[in-house]
Amino acid sequence: MVVDDGAVISPFFVVFMGLCRLLASVEGHALSTITILEALKRLFYLAILIPCGARIALAQELAPRAYIIVPTHSNAVTFTWSFYDGGIDFNGAVPASNATGIYSVPVLSYYHAFSFFGRSTNFTGVLPYGVGNFKGNINGSEQSSYRSGLLDASARLSVNLFGGPAMPLQEFRKWKQNTIVGASVKIIVPTGQYGPAKLVNWGSNRWSFKPELGLSRRIGNWILDGYGGAWLYATNPAFGVGIPKPLPQTEAPIGSFEGHLSYDFKKVGLWASFDGNFWWGGTTALEGNTNPATTQRSSRLGGTFSVPIAKHQTIKVSYSDGTYVRFGSNYNNLQVAWQYSWIGKRW
Repeated sequence: MVVDDGAVISPFFVVFMGLCRLLASVEGHALSTITILEALKRLFYLAILIPCGARIALAQELAPRAYIIVPTHSNAVTFTWSFYDGGIDFNGAVPASNATGIYSVPVLSYYHAFSFFGRSTNFTGVLPYGVGNFKGNINGSEQSSYRSGLLDASARLSVNLFGGPAMPLQEFRKWKQNTIVGASVKIIVPTGQYGPAKLVNWGSNRWSFKPELGLSRRIGNWILDGYGGAWLYATNPAFGVGIPKPLPQTEAPIGSFEGHLSYDFKKVGLWASFDGNFWWGGTTALEGNTNPATTQRSSRLGGTFSVPIAKHQTIKVSYSDGTYVRFGSNYNNLQVAWQYSWIGKRW
């Protein structure tokens, strides 16, 4: 299971349900060589599905105003509490029902803005932790699991390419946004809890990268944002649930598009936005054996509301839900974030 700015998914349900199905298939039968091989074959096929669910969270980001620039030497510490309630859409690939999860992900992040060759640039580091309960039914038998631990950490570097020069606070107060274009790269570091033979894992056991290009256009009090990017995945060298030895897992890139329409109210820092995204791709393979059924084409819609509560403090509330999910997680997400920001010295 992987996090992205608090976004979490429960991929282990696929293998969890697969293993239950495997046990059910051999219950009450003699464990002949043919029976064992057939059961392992089923689990091997289901194992290919796991990375699909794990990567959906990465493509489901909804981050309005991600390329808006701020004064140089701006800093912010943010604590986000995310609540998720939903399940997995198996698209007929797995004989499971009512696979659901209720889990919370507190996230601590740090943001810093600086000048890079005269362009506005910023860095964000994110450290999440997850606590959750998960369950599902196989042949009328309910199975459940509880997990608590670190998820994969992430880091993002964003550079303005057009319309947003690096400015100190005095100049920034006189500047008015028109059209700005930026580029970023996000890295997911495999720091989360992971056990090759465990059914439930918070970590992904592999590196992930997302290069992205973003555009932001202000028209009066309205801001229109659009981002296009692609998730690229390294190999998970050790997946070992239900098989004699760990095998490598791979996943094709996932393309993503994200759009936001937001409005600034009269009070500085008070704004609201309508958010949406769409992603596709991500066909997965286990030791080179590709499963076309794992190709993803899904989207989410939501909204965000930001309220300043003090000179240096802001509360942001957001909600999103899946509108179209072909395969993978389909959950409701509520996030509440408290941010403390200040202008600091040069690095």
